[in-house]
Amino acid sequence: MGKSLSKLLNEVYKKIKPTKEQEKKLKSISKKALKLTNKLSRRYKAKAILAGSITRDTWLPEKMEFDIFVLFPESTTRKALEKNGLQVGKSVISRLNGTFEIAYAEHPYVSGNVEGVDIDIVPCYAVKSAEAIKSAVDRTPFHVKYIEKHLKINQSKEVRLLKQFLKSHEIYGADAKTEGISGYVSELLIIYYKNFLNCLKAATKWLPGEVIDVEGFYKKAEYNKLRKEFHGSTLILIDPVDKQRNATAALSAKNFFKFTNAARQFLKEPKEEDFFKKQLQPITEQELAKALEERGTDILVVKFIPPKVVADVLWPQLRRFTERLQSILEETKYEFKVLNKDAFTDEKFMAASVFEMEVDRLPLVQKMFGPPVFDLDDSKRFLEKHANDITYVEENRWVAEVKREFLTAKAKLEDSLKQPLDILLAKGIPNHIAERIVHGFDVLNDKESIMKVVERNADFGIFLRKFFEKEKLTM
Repeated sequence: MGKSLSKLLNEVYKKIKPTKEQEKKLKSISKKALKLTNKLSRRYKAKAILAGSITRDTWLPEKMEFDIFVLFPESTTRKALEKNGLQVGKSVISRLNGTFEIAYAEHPYVSGNVEGVDIDIVPCYAVKSAEAIKSAVDRTPFHVKYIEKHLKINQSKEVRLLKQFLKSHEIYGADAKTEGISGYVSELLIIYYKNFLNCLKAATKWLPGEVIDVEGFYKKAEYNKLRKEFHGSTLILIDPVDKQRNATAALSAKNFFKFTNAARQFLKEPKEEDFFKKQLQPITEQELAKALEERGTDILVVKFIPPKVVADVLWPQLRRFTERLQSILEETKYEFKVLNKDAFTDEKFMAASVFEMEVDRLPLVQKMFGPPVFDLDDSKRFLEKHANDITYVEENRWVAEVKREFLTAKAKLEDSLKQPLDILLAKGIPNHIAERIVHGFDVLNDKESIMKVVERNADFGIFLRKFFEKEKLTM
């Protein structure tokens, strides 16, 4: 590694390494919380462990947080695990004078905050192996043990550099919103490739279907079988504690290429800016108008208040909703055409499906092709059906010119969504979103209305900027 690159990485590390005060505060609160959790868990024959990046000193300074997993005996019923787990969690946060709420993953857990530190207290089963898990969270204690055993002390710096690099490119996190690379996977990559730069160098050579088997469970001759088993995964990282699991299953194809492209660009021209996200400004009305004019397209926004569900439920439903709206627009009968689409939500006040329309408006008349003139029975039925339309023959087939019901994509969507709940569900609208849509929504297709939304929600304006200013990706 050249001196200049080494110096750059050291300078970055100084900025992303937690201060002594932050370390002291996090360690102090985690120690108190763990001790108290273990004390309260004994009555249920359970024990608590610390989990997350705090256990291997790979946390980033803005992530003042840790998890505590409460391991209950396998004989505990699911109902008792949830009830007692919540009771322990609520008591711990309350006794530490913090605030909490009940959050939901595969089962409920307590998400609290004590003196500015976020604490999740999660109940799980104390199973003998990761292959014997009863719920997804049961695997976490095995992850903790594996990383503690295999990640060397001097590699915590390398993990932090990788996490910050991923964060800057908006691909850090395996949650449903991000669809990126988790902290656990970041640690596995450093264990496997030894350091940050080696990881980036390897990433520049990855191709879709890349297999990383840290523990060497499989022979290379078996990799094609793995690719079929994990079909659709651009990166297959075999979980070292569970060889049946792809630890990078959440990584989207888009983010796979964002990472490989970012790695390639950094190695070609290393810059400190690659580690720190550039602060974007909301798109202006002039910029929006220019983008649409240059591309010759129109914009369509379906806006509503998001349902009150956890983010990992909201984001997949919102994406499915957006896909369903595209299919409604592109029904053969209507011939509207979507060029690009994406989904946005701030998870509290606003959700939206955004479409860049290649064809947003249609003529009043539409040509409908009928049967061959030699098919007498079908010809008769076709002519009876279109008795009030203009009909004629074109290349031995009957043709009718009919008036369209919907001339704009906006009108089509408004009609489709202004339906009772049972109809929306029958149309394939995801349940939580359908329940929200029946209480109101807006379909916007003019720049003035859209910019009023941007004025109220800057994050939506930033989203629109990214929507039109796409990053070029290559393989």
